[in-house]
Amino acid sequence: MRLNKMLAALMVFGSFAAFSCGQKDADIAADAQKVLPIEAKVDVKDGVATLTGQFKDESAKKAAEEVLAKIKGVKSVVNNATVTPPPPPPVTVVSAADELLAKGIKDATKDFPTVKAQVKDGIISLTGEIKKASLPKLMMVLNALKPKKIDNKLTVQ
Repeated sequence: MRLNKMLAALMVFGSFAAFSCGQKDADIAADAQKVLPIEAKVDVKDGVATLTGQFKDESAKKAAEEVLAKIKGVKSVVNNATVTPPPPPPVTVVSAADELLAKGIKDATKDFPTVKAQVKDGIISLTGEIKKASLPKLMMVLNALKPKKIDNKLTVQ
């Protein structure tokens, strides 16, 4: 009888000893932080690793999850990380005066297909090519639109 109790006690002690030999959650988390990118955060509870943080894209997020799953002691991974949204496109502010000027420029240059014209802050910028005889006519029409300035970079032929 006494032998049975002693054997039972040894079995209980042995199972606790075997369980305590497994990696501790804190050790797993420390190992994870060594190999994961800085933006990744890991919490480990009972061998389940929860990944959080922000990543630049979905592939970086997935790669961090795969690295985490390979760490000794990790039973499973919960991926709660997010992907940083791309920045919004730059806002181009076009003034009403520039819009009106652009409309006039479009009409003025329709007969000159090799001339490119842009307007910004009331200044007309001309690029492209024009025949020497056509230049005065174009400049007269553009000046009639009353821009702040005409930046003429046309190649005259």
